[in-house]
This record gives sequence, C-alpha cells and structure tokens, in this order.
Amino acid sequence: MRILLLCSSFNGLTQRAWLELRRAGHDVSVELALSERVMLEAVQLAKPDLVICPFLKEKVPARLWREHRVIIIHPGPPGDRGPSSLDWAIADAEPEWGVTALQAVEEMDAGPIWGWRTFQMPAEPPRKSALYNGAVADAAVELVVEVAAKAEDPGFVPVPLDYRRPEVRGWLRPAMRHGDREFSWAESTDAVVRRVRAADGAPGGRAELCGLPVRVFDVYRGPAVSGRPGSVAGRSEGAVLVRTGDGSVWVGQLRLDAPGAVKLPAAVVLGERIAGVGEREGFSEVTYDRGAEVGVVGFDFYNGAMSTEQCLRLVSALRYAVAQDTRVLVVRGGEVFSNGIHLNVIESAPRPEVEAWRNINAINQVCREVIECAGQLVVVSVGGNAGAGGVMMALGGDRVVVREGVVLNPHYRTMGLFGSEFWTYVLPRRVGASVARRLTWEALPVGAAEAVELGLADRVVAGSRLEFERRVVEYAEMLAADGGYERLLAAKRAAREVDERRKALDAYRVEELAEMSRDMFDDRGGFRAAREAFVGKRRAESTPERLAVHREWSGASGAGNGGASHM
Repeated sequence: MRILLLCSSFNGLTQRAWLELRRAGHDVSVELALSERVMLEAVQLAKPDLVICPFLKEKVPARLWREHRVIIIHPGPPGDRGPSSLDWAIADAEPEWGVTALQAVEEMDAGPIWGWRTFQMPAEPPRKSALYNGAVADAAVELVVEVAAKAEDPGFVPVPLDYRRPEVRGWLRPAMRHGDREFSWAESTDAVVRRVRAADGAPGGRAELCGLPVRVFDVYRGPAVSGRPGSVAGRSEGAVLVRTGDGSVWVGQLRLDAPGAVKLPAAVVLGERIAGVGEREGFSEVTYDRGAEVGVVGFDFYNGAMSTEQCLRLVSALRYAVAQDTRVLVVRGGEVFSNGIHLNVIESAPRPEVEAWRNINAINQVCREVIECAGQLVVVSVGGNAGAGGVMMALGGDRVVVREGVVLNPHYRTMGLFGSEFWTYVLPRRVGASVARRLTWEALPVGAAEAVELGLADRVVAGSRLEFERRVVEYAEMLAADGGYERLLAAKRAAREVDERRKALDAYRVEELAEMSRDMFDDRGGFRAAREAFVGKRRAESTPERLAVHREWSGASGAGNGGASHM
C-alpha cells in the first residue's frame, strides 16, 4: 500500500515505523505536521491508501480524516485520552500501560479501535524518555505493522470505543500543568524520583536548588545522608547529590527555569554555588567489570551526548580495560548508545566553535582506543539507538551486536558536518566504498536487520535491554573460549597492520579534521544554525527533502525479509 506517516518529528519511533513498514513491502512517505495546509497538501500529493500518525501532537484536519483512513497511534491503553498519557502513567504508578491504534474522528482519541498492546510497568519509576523509547515504542511499531495489514483486509471493521468493554480501562486525563511538575526536596526520595522521571526528558520536574529555579532531570537514588533537604551533599562527574526528606538523590541534569535556558550537567548549571562541595563516590557514567576472560566497559551518557570531559573519562576506562589480561573486551553503551558530540555543552561554551573542536578531538580518542585494541577481541554492544559519531565508534570494534528495534543513523550531513571518528576508514571497511557514500549522502535511518544485511552489524539480538546485555556477554564468553581464538586475534592484528601500511590511521584523522575545521570554524555547511536549532528545539520549517512527499510518489518498496543473524 501507499502509506503516509504524518508526524510531529522524524524521531526514533517514527523512524522505526518507517523502516518496518518499508520492510513489510509498503510504499512509505513522511510529512511533518507543520500546519493544516501542509497536512492537506501532503495527502493530495501522496494519494495514500492509509495515513498513520505515530503519537501526533497536532489535531488532524476534519477534511483529512473524513476523506481518508487516518489512524492515530496513542501512547495509552484503550480508553485513555489526553496529551499527557505517559506522564500520568508514571506519576500515578500505573501497574500496567499500553498503546492503542484508533481511527481519527472529531473528538481527539475517541475513535474506533484498530488494535492495542499492553505491558507491565516496572516497579521502579522509569524515565518518561526511557518508557517512550522502550516498551511504548516496541508496542507502537507492532501496532503500526498490524494496522497496515488490517487495512488491506476488506473484511476488517474497527471496534467502537465503549467504556463498558473490559479491555477499555483508561479515561480522559487533563494535560499536566506546571503545578503538577513541582516538588519539594523535603518530600521522600520515592516521591522526588517519581515526579522527576514522569517529566524526563521534557519538560522536567520543577524545583528550587541553591536559590535557583530549575528544571530537574536524570535522577537516581542516593545514600542516606543527614542535613537540610535541598542542600547539596556532594558531586561526581557533573552530577550533584541533593538531600531529600528521607535520604538523597543524584541529579545528573538541570536547566534554569527561564526562557532560552539549556539543559546541562547539574554541576555546570550550579557553577560557583557549589564551589565548596567535595567529590563523592556513588555516581558514575562509566564503569568497568570483568570476569575471568571478558571485561566490560559500560558507558551511559544522558541522551547519548558525549562531552569532551565524558569522552576523556571513557578513554581512561578503555585504556585501563585494554591493559587487562582478558581475552575479549565488551564496549557497552546505555539507553541511547551514542549520538556523538554534546551539542548542548558546545552551544553553552563561551566559544562554541573551540569547544566543538575539543569535543571532536576527544571523541576521536575514544574511537582510536577501540580500533587499536590489539590484545583482545572487541565486541561492541549497541542496545540503544545510535547516530553519527556513535555509529562510527561502534564500527571500530571487531564484532558489532545490535538489539532488535535499534535504529542507526550513520551520517552527519543533516548537522552540516563532514564527520570524523575515523568514519572514512571504518565505514568503507565494513560496507564498501559505494554503500558508505550512499549511507552518508542519503542520510536515512537504518534498522537492525538491515544493518546486518549491509555489514554495519554482525548480529541482531531480541529481548529487553537487560536480556540483550546478558546475551552479548555470553557471546563474548563464547568467543573467548573458542578454540580458534588465537587465530582470530592474529588475523585481526595482521589486517590492522596491512591497513596501517596502506594508509595510516593518523592520515584518516588529519584528513577528516581538515574538513571538520572548515565546518566548525568557517561554517561552510550550516553547522552553527543546525546546532542552534537542535539545542533550542526549534520546530522544523519544512519536511526534509529526503523524506517529503513528491508529485511522483517517493516511497521505495521494502528490502524484503531475512538476511539477519539472530542469536
């Protein structure tokens, strides 16, 4: 079928829907719902058989849903209505939540139901962003594919919303207001954690800290400490330890509650107000664990952004891990694997271009440690989405394992950058020069199965993130115990030596940085405007040309199924 995705942004969820529908054989195009006129014009040009709206924030024009089948994917169970569904689900400690596909009608979220999925909520309050990118996204993508299949069935009839039916357990909830986000540090740790996570990653919990009105993000339970609630008891790696009514919480990120303020590491926002606060153990974004034969360097940076300082900490951990007597090193990312350099920190620096330059050089050091690890096999564990430099960092490993549902964006062009992270070496080495040129120029997302087919990854593993991480370690242990391990390691060293003789790694770095200097300092590709738009969360003015509906239908048929290696 011809399917039009109408969306508020082409984010990870919409990208997954786009990828899965294409693999199912449908012609798919995308349009950002920038205005009623844009939406109507897109439908007129595309002439779709079906319009799907994944978590659309805007109201669908009446003319559109009256003349076409328009299906809304709503982040709540049957009967749930309103714009703050996930916020309320976390804040109210709902034991079960879901996602519903319903047909657009005059009243928002009240149309006939095409399908739904439910899932258990974790006992520990999840971050809203983690819930959205995890269980909610998984359910939503399943529903999108199901809706497309049902739309092809002439006998299918959606079920009217009826609150008397047992599966209809939701209700209409209001939009969360500023007052619903406010909390006091004198409340219990449980209450603070739940209030903040219900608003993370946007708009954040509201509080006052060190005399500043702030939005609070990225909180974790801390130790039992005495003292006045709301006072800072310690700091570590950019996070601060704040006393609560019955303990403490680590706060990773803050944003001044003022127009134009940017979300940054908490210690950066508080600045001189915590000058006398000492370092304290208990919070670390970078970890190292080892067994007999396998070491694991883990890093979990908020939203996958890696600042200069975070990169340097990761370099130190990698150097330590490489020096150990393990046979396999697992490099494991977090909820988001990595999206490369930290645009918020760069934009907030006194001289953004200089900080961008420091940042790209630091992340290059990370990538070099992965590529040049000669004494162990390196398995890169990609359990979350990755973009730009994050993808290229992963490709430096000997084996790349991705979790099912992960989306990779192996390109820089949309940010006005040539790119670095040794991509001109690792990407063609993996996929060949012609595919590398296509991926970086088309600037389109790649799904997990397609990544294996292209050579970007070696294996796809299904399951939750914890299950995925366990199975990756098992795979690493299998490699370490393999009778052919010494042969594999020798072949790796020999291949690297041949590559180095052909063209030194330093030559790739110098060539890439020469291009990046023009992008960062001369702004030849629009990096400054793209960075400012990203950090300021400016709404796009048009749908990107590579995605937009054209008079000639732009969707490409699916690539077919199969080809991926599953563990």
